[in-house]
Amino acid sequence: MSEEIQAVADTLEEIEKFQPTVWIESLASILASFLADPRLRYSQGVQPNVVDGELCLLVATWLETTDRATYEYIMDFAKTNQVETRLDRRTGERAIQQPI
Repeated sequence: MSEEIQAVADTLEEIEKFQPTVWIESLASILASFLADPRLRYSQGVQPNVVDGELCLLVATWLETTDRATYEYIMDFAKTNQVETRLDRRTGERAIQQPI
């Protein structure tokens, strides 16, 4: 199943505004949760990852319909802070899978 994923890269026009790993982990952690065990579980549609050697926050495009507020929050954050976005067209196990 091929899913298009929005990849939010850590490239900023003014890099000194943020530490790249900090904002990616912060956004991913806001949407994460703990289950019965004490391990942090990232949201199914928002996950930090490395794509082509670059730390990114992967945001599944299906969030636009299933959790519009989360999708818009992340995309607005990227736009406001001039963070580069691009589509990640990974497939198979490497792609973020939509929950059934």
